Formats: sequence, structure tokens, C-alpha cells
Amino acid sequence: MKQFGIFLVVVACIAGFGFYRGWFHVASETNDDKRNVTFTADSTKIKDDEKKAVEKVHDLEHRVKDKVAAPTEKTKDQADRTAQSPPSQD
Repeated sequence: MKQFGIFLVVVACIAGFGFYRGWFHVASETNDDKRNVTFTADSTKIKDDEKKAVEKVHDLEHRVKDKVAAPTEKTKDQADRTAQSPPSQD
């Protein structure tokens, strides 16, 4: 039962985010005594947002890799000292 509650919370969060981003629309129409409710999902908007998110993740990945790959001055100095010092004779 607890898992079902978690599932409902996740679905509600996704639906709320989807309405916020404009992925979903609900419209109603009244004719005589009948009410028609229409639910629309904008798949083009969803795919565009997905592409933007993937691009941002790739950009972030490249920035992190560049930051990790670029040695700092401190690590350069430590590497130089280690290379220049003679091996200890124990």
C-alpha cells in the first residue's frame, strides 16, 4: 500500500510539472445539459523540452570533465616535486 502511495505522489508531481511546462491542457465545453472535457498532451512541446534538457546535461557534463581534467597549480607543483625528488632508499 505504501508503494502505491509513492506511485500516486510521483504521478501527481509529473502531472503538475507537465501542466506548469505547458505539456498538458484541459478544456471543457457545455452543450445543452452535456459537458465535454478534453485533455490534450502536446507531444511537440514535450520533445522540445526533452532536447533542451539533454543539451543542458551534456553541457554540464563537458564543464565538469573540463574542470576535472584541468590540473590546478597546486597539483602541478606536487607532481613536479615528486618527479624531481630521488627515490627513497629504505
